[in-house]
Amino acid sequence: MYWINRWLGRVAPLNTIQTARLKAWQALPKSNFQADTEQTRWVVVDVETSGLNLSKDKLIAIGAVAVLNGKVNLNDSFEVVLQQPQASSKANILIHGIGGSAQTNGKLPADALLDFLDFLGNSPLVAFHVTFDQTMLCRAIRSFLGLNFKHDWVDLAYVAPGLHPEQRLHSLDDWLNYFHIQNDARHNALADAVSTAQLLLALNKVAAQQHIDTYAGLQSVEKNQRWVSWQG
Repeated sequence: MYWINRWLGRVAPLNTIQTARLKAWQALPKSNFQADTEQTRWVVVDVETSGLNLSKDKLIAIGAVAVLNGKVNLNDSFEVVLQQPQASSKANILIHGIGGSAQTNGKLPADALLDFLDFLGNSPLVAFHVTFDQTMLCRAIRSFLGLNFKHDWVDLAYVAPGLHPEQRLHSLDDWLNYFHIQNDARHNALADAVSTAQLLLALNKVAAQQHIDTYAGLQSVEKNQRWVSWQG
């Protein structure tokens, strides 16, 4: 019945425990965007999907790690594979390495997404090229939890060139190489989140030199760079 409801586009009703968990998350206070950067708990996230089509492909895995006190906290990290009705294509599996058995035996999506929200708390989200991760997460949360997921994000794909306008770099790999950040497990959601978190720390140091030391300050950098990119 669960996957019949999904195929028909209906949200399967949450049970009592799931409903309570969702309400508890919704009741959390908003983050303080004026808090010092190093005192803010950031959650850096990356997702793996069945493809790149934002309207059709499915969320397969979420990886996330917290950044606090100027450090990437590997003890405060999150990784989950969402159960799929059938495995993605072989070509897709070769990209992220999540095999067919791991996909079909993953965690029920509603529980996996609630686990992610519990981990997230009210921390701001960080990603590189936010649109993809945000769209896939929002669509899954709306489909499985019936929630219109609205949360605050910072996109390092705009923050990085905003702080380093002299550089003509575009991809995550470009910026990782620029800051000498290694990632030996590219396209693993948690590994990509960790390397993006290291990029965040490097950019926070540059921002501090420019007297930008709050989450709201980084949001302003992103907003200004989006305007510059649009004008260009």
